[in-house]
Amino acid sequence: MTDLTPLLPAAEALIRRCTASGLMIATAESCTGGLIAGTLTEVSGSSSVVDRGFVTYSNAAKTAMLGVPADLIEQVGAVSREVALAMVEGALVRSQADLAVAVTGIAGPNGGSAEKPVGLVHFGVIRKGRSARHAVHVFAGLDRSGVRRATIERALALLAEEAG
Repeated sequence: MTDLTPLLPAAEALIRRCTASGLMIATAESCTGGLIAGTLTEVSGSSSVVDRGFVTYSNAAKTAMLGVPADLIEQVGAVSREVALAMVEGALVRSQADLAVAVTGIAGPNGGSAEKPVGLVHFGVIRKGRSARHAVHVFAGLDRSGVRRATIERALALLAEEAG
């Protein structure tokens, strides 16, 4: 099981920053299965900041809940820059949020390939009125919990950067 405790200081700082700025957050999560939203909602007062979390583990959920085109997923794969950006844009449009983050990746231990190794995660982050940004990281040498924890940590940092 993924221990979220070490991530709480970053979540608390983000919640404080967003509370002070009046910003709401949405998450769109695949490989983390809702743990980014879960980490944020561990913080007292998060209800004034967290609008919603979309857990879109399956490709069908990405399409139904976030509007990611099924043909896009078929063409480039769910773990891709294009899908991460479509996920984050969908999360922003389908929520009351000002900030959104999306993650799609391969937490392992299975599912990797030479082209898309275990630990590969694509991130999308957006702030209302701005263009979506993409980041990618390979969290090599980590087990499933480690990949998920590192993904949550990076997602919180990306949200903090967008929050200003």
